[in-house]
Amino acid sequence: MNHLQSFALPDLFTVCPLEGDTNPHYKEAGAESADWINSYNVFTDSKKAFFMQGCNELLVAHTYPYAGYEQFRTCCDFVNLLFVVDEVSDEQDGKDARATGQIYLNTMRDPDFDDGSTLCKITKDFRKRYMSSAGPNTARRFLEHCGDYIECVSKEAELREQGEVLNLASFIDLRRENSAIRLCFGLFEYVLGLDLPQEVFDDPTFKEAYWAAADMVCWANDVYSYDMEQSKGLSGNNIVTVLMKHKNIGLQAASDYIGLYFEGLMNHYLDARKRLPSWGPEIDVGVARYMDATAHWVRGNLDWSFETQRYFGARFLEVKQTGIVYLSPHPELIVDSDSGSESE
Repeated sequence: MNHLQSFALPDLFTVCPLEGDTNPHYKEAGAESADWINSYNVFTDSKKAFFMQGCNELLVAHTYPYAGYEQFRTCCDFVNLLFVVDEVSDEQDGKDARATGQIYLNTMRDPDFDDGSTLCKITKDFRKRYMSSAGPNTARRFLEHCGDYIECVSKEAELREQGEVLNLASFIDLRRENSAIRLCFGLFEYVLGLDLPQEVFDDPTFKEAYWAAADMVCWANDVYSYDMEQSKGLSGNNIVTVLMKHKNIGLQAASDYIGLYFEGLMNHYLDARKRLPSWGPEIDVGVARYMDATAHWVRGNLDWSFETQRYFGARFLEVKQTGIVYLSPHPELIVDSDSGSESE
């Protein structure tokens, strides 16, 4: 293994005091959702294998452990839908990614839209489940975030096409949207039966806690997924690459930086939660439940990342134990002739 470059992951668990949990409906409702998305035959066999390795339903089990059966199933459907959009657009140029995104967006915005595409059908199924019980405020915010998400996924494809890596500030803004974390947070109210007033989301202290939680998910996701993405030639949309380029540092230094930054975000998040103002007893209870939901997402994302093969392949348990990631070679660097030792 010594011939492969390696780096040590930051230990994010040590600086995360948030408690993890798993949804009791995972097995049954998760299987339903997996069967549902697989029935559309979106992927080729190799893509499907990778898709299933990701265990999207397990991610939902960790990040929405409090969701009831129906709500949990809807969240599984949504995360499966997101992965479809993400996987398809990852291989498209800016123009095609925008067209893919527009199908999703048109379907979400208009119940009568139908272009006959598989993506439209999948999105329609989700929309029906979500809109059946989402409150007017939360539905409006969700659709708004859908637009921002598609805009930034399209932007990501354009940057990839141009071989451009954004500076840190610009990248953070883009990542907050194209990661879809705002959409995942947008499911909280649907799951909890809340419809918080807009003034809550406009409050500066609420925003501090909200963005700290969202950024913790994004930064953790990027350092964990870096090897998978660089092996596919998709590492431009990753905070690790951005840090290495714009701070002129190596891979290990970038990983260490993410560990320190994550710790700062966690401290900021916990502090902001203590400083939240009051909107009256009823709304305050809803806000507290919403904030607990963000905590479950931050912790659940960490736990899930080491329980599937999505980021670290078959060695995921070894990586969890050692914290060491050996970089996979690019497919074009794997040689069939000679010993083929690079291909592991």
